[in-house]
Amino acid sequence: MNPSEQCNPAATDISFMQMAIALAKKAAEQGEVPVGAVMVKDGQIIGTGSNAPIDRQDPTAHAEIIAMREAAQRIGNYRLIDCTLYVTLEPCAMCTGAMQHARITRIVYGASDAKTGACGSVVNLMAETKLNHHTVVEGGLLAHDCGQLLSTFFKARRKK
Repeated sequence: MNPSEQCNPAATDISFMQMAIALAKKAAEQGEVPVGAVMVKDGQIIGTGSNAPIDRQDPTAHAEIIAMREAAQRIGNYRLIDCTLYVTLEPCAMCTGAMQHARITRIVYGASDAKTGACGSVVNLMAETKLNHHTVVEGGLLAHDCGQLLSTFFKARRKK
């Protein structure tokens, strides 16, 4: 992560990320990979999501996609301009692409994803100059807490 992507954890950012963590815990309780997302516009939550591809039998049912769908329905527009998405895990390429199309202004994520992260860990789609929309990305907010959820989940899964 480069210095321009370092997260400056304002109290509101921490509060929204804690909500995303609570959603991630609900996903884990359902046997889903523990990822939670909260979409915010003008200080108000307009969408939330927890990972649910197993439950919904839908490979696109990532927490971010669910939160974006709910937010778009709530505001009546597929463009999510002036919105911030808080997500516990660095978004993948699918979610990052959807965020670009939605014109999300800012993404704040917790844990980096060394296997599929598309905001700098594996690739950085948000910095790709050939793409027409660029989103501010801030990683590392409550990274330890977010990463611990994933570590605990996968450790328990390997024991089965």
